[in-house]
Amino acid sequence: MMARAIALTIAGSDSGGGAGIQADLKSFSALGVYGASVITAITAQNTRAVTGIEPVSAAMVAAQIDAVFDDLRVDAVKIGMVGGPDVITNVAERLRHYLGRRPVPVVLDPVMVAKSGDVLLPDAAITAMVAELLPLATVLTPNLPESGALLGIGPAQSTVQMLEQGAQLSALGPAYVLMKGGHATGETCTDLLVGPDPLTLTAPRVITNNTHGTGCSLSSAIAAGLARGLTVPSAVRQAHDWLQKAIRAADSLDIGSGHGPVHHFHAQWAAE
Repeated sequence: MMARAIALTIAGSDSGGGAGIQADLKSFSALGVYGASVITAITAQNTRAVTGIEPVSAAMVAAQIDAVFDDLRVDAVKIGMVGGPDVITNVAERLRHYLGRRPVPVVLDPVMVAKSGDVLLPDAAITAMVAELLPLATVLTPNLPESGALLGIGPAQSTVQMLEQGAQLSALGPAYVLMKGGHATGETCTDLLVGPDPLTLTAPRVITNNTHGTGCSLSSAIAAGLARGLTVPSAVRQAHDWLQKAIRAADSLDIGSGHGPVHHFHAQWAAE
């Protein structure tokens, strides 16, 4: 019997279930991958707002990473919300330790702002993220505001600027940078994969209020593909197509009264 691929998510918890650890585990499961988790922060949040954030200690984050790698054969790692510089440093140190023994792909989603507009990553942590985590990333998946924040400049205003910023971020360590264009305007969304095998991915913009957790879900879907042995371009393309279907099916869930989640199990629940 072939061993089940395992992906590890290192991220914050979303009590509303639409983003963070919860979205990552749903994405892994929907794509046939077993999910393990390391929680970096607990948020009190729903589809309308984040009303509280309590970070998990750096020592406890490190202990969770040790517990997972000590027992499970992790095939890919996804990193989302990481909190302050001390947690970032500990995550990077433990990953360097384990990936030095057995390298696996790492997908880094630089979570900084929730869909509701609430700030999730302190400004002081950006420098630590750039120095400690970007060099570990196989794929970095920033949206346009996040890309600008990582570089200390404004968001890209065109595909040319997206390519330029992607190249600048890649120079900081990631093998690939997926520049997500969802924050741009227009009837078509364009994502650009910058790296050795570039891709341009487009999709019609879906008019829906239910897009909570799209970034978390996309990055974890990429990690799921990598865990199953896909190349980066193939994993990105598969994740992009899967997420578009999850967004198109989101309204059928009818969860909450704010920014509802995408439908992670659109394929599995289709018969209902």
